[in-house]
Amino acid sequence: MNLDELIKLMPFATQLGITLDAASPEEARGRMTWAPQRCTAANIMHGGALMAFADTVAAVNAFLNLPPGATTSTIQSGTNFFRAVRSGTVTAVSQPLHVGRSTIVIRTDLHDDELRTVATITQTQSVLA
Repeated sequence: MNLDELIKLMPFATQLGITLDAASPEEARGRMTWAPQRCTAANIMHGGALMAFADTVAAVNAFLNLPPGATTSTIQSGTNFFRAVRSGTVTAVSQPLHVGRSTIVIRTDLHDDELRTVATITQTQSVLA
């Protein structure tokens, strides 16, 4: 399955304009561009949009670590925000911290165009047989 096919499996990700740049069991990378419809009243990218972006890229990374026939679902997510996004493109890098039989823990770092950390998200994904 190519990267475009992976993202098309998630209609909400397509609606958010998320693009995948790379995806493997070791790491998934993606991009989401600032747009007014993804912002708060102050033209700052909404935290929920950033969290959905991170969840999407982490889900791809978790999916690629699943045993045959299994699916995954996020069961816990914690986000630390460090700076606002007022323009440009946010990049995501997701990497597994733990790949087990019943859970996969993924860390996703979001960066702005100047490579400054925007947020760090740690998620637990359930492995569903």
